[in-house]
Amino acid sequence: MIKLYAFGPAFGLPDPSPFVMKAELLLKLAGLPYQIDTRGFNRAPKGKLPYIDDDGVIVADSFLIRTHLEQRHGIDFDGGYDARSRATARAVEKMLEEHLYFALVHERWMKDENFKRGPASFFKGVPALVRPLVQRMVRGQVRKTLHGHGIGRHSEAEIAMMACADLDALSALIGERSCLLGERPCGADATVLAFVAGSLCEQFDSPVRAHAEKLPNLVAYRDRWMAHYYGGGQEAAAAHAA
Repeated sequence: MIKLYAFGPAFGLPDPSPFVMKAELLLKLAGLPYQIDTRGFNRAPKGKLPYIDDDGVIVADSFLIRTHLEQRHGIDFDGGYDARSRATARAVEKMLEEHLYFALVHERWMKDENFKRGPASFFKGVPALVRPLVQRMVRGQVRKTLHGHGIGRHSEAEIAMMACADLDALSALIGERSCLLGERPCGADATVLAFVAGSLCEQFDSPVRAHAEKLPNLVAYRDRWMAHYYGGGQEAAAAHAA
């Protein structure tokens, strides 16, 4: 059985990382049996989650996990969709993973109230005496990463505007369809659901979430596919993942 190394449920989501959630959804789409292990972060081969252990074969990174599943298990996540549609799906994934992701990280980590509501919980295992220092150090590293990416060089209002533009583009592409490309999921829908659910996460108060809530097709997409894959909304998803 495939073992998926994850953080575990948090913030009312199956996992706080959209990349971990994407990897789990790919396994669900593939119909492959798997189990989740939340104790593997310190052994992560690339220092990040997710990664999988597929009968002794270790694969890190959600894109490489998808490639591995396709090659080893003969899965065609985009079967039936033409090359142009597949290219669109790939472009959407990169918009979400390489741009919207960093805006969400900013919302969660750089805004004090959101940090207290969410990421601060990651430090519960740190001794109370040094916890504030460790939190400041890690937040400083996150700030440096955001600055290096480029998005951290903008004002909060500008970052939110950019993130909302991503959501508008995604909403326009999905339109009235059930899935990104049509009436059945493709591989990129694993990414889309992870990021739509993350953008709508009720744990955090932000203009990005407020904007996402005004896009009814994205809300419906989240509700429909969370119910399908996790048996309900955010709370049910977290209970399922636990």
